[in-house]
Amino acid sequence: MYIGAISDTHGVFSKEFMDFLDPVDQIWHAGDFGGGLETVREIASFKPLTGVFGNCDGQDIRFEYPAVQLFNCEGMKILMTHIGGYPGHYSLRAKELIESNHPDIFVCGHSHILKVVRDKKYNMLVINPGACGIQGWQVVRTALRFHIDDGKIHDMEVFELKRK
Repeated sequence: MYIGAISDTHGVFSKEFMDFLDPVDQIWHAGDFGGGLETVREIASFKPLTGVFGNCDGQDIRFEYPAVQLFNCEGMKILMTHIGGYPGHYSLRAKELIESNHPDIFVCGHSHILKVVRDKKYNMLVINPGACGIQGWQVVRTALRFHIDDGKIHDMEVFELKRK
């Protein structure tokens, strides 16, 4: 399975990101779609979409997407929520979810900072794809794509686009 991971679109899903994500099989969105359901529909019509709502998303998106997604992909357990944190600095809710679900991959957003790190304590990979939108303080917009096959993640690529 070829996965694209994005977060914090805040209503912007530009052509450059569509081009980068064109070869993927599905997109995981870690919250703050922004722009209402129009943004969600744009992404979902482009590729199959699994996502969570973020703290900036309105009720329309919250009715369509949950706060937490827990699912399996090619032999790996995936946990996704918007506000998560990083090893040693998880939000209280994220820590509870991690400890009760024991994911192989934890996907979150919110910080607008791309980060991929192994958490040795919980034996999982933590993925924050950063922000692909233009709202916020980040100077580089980012996205990820990677393969998951037979319980292994591999060939991760980063896309960076300077914010104008």
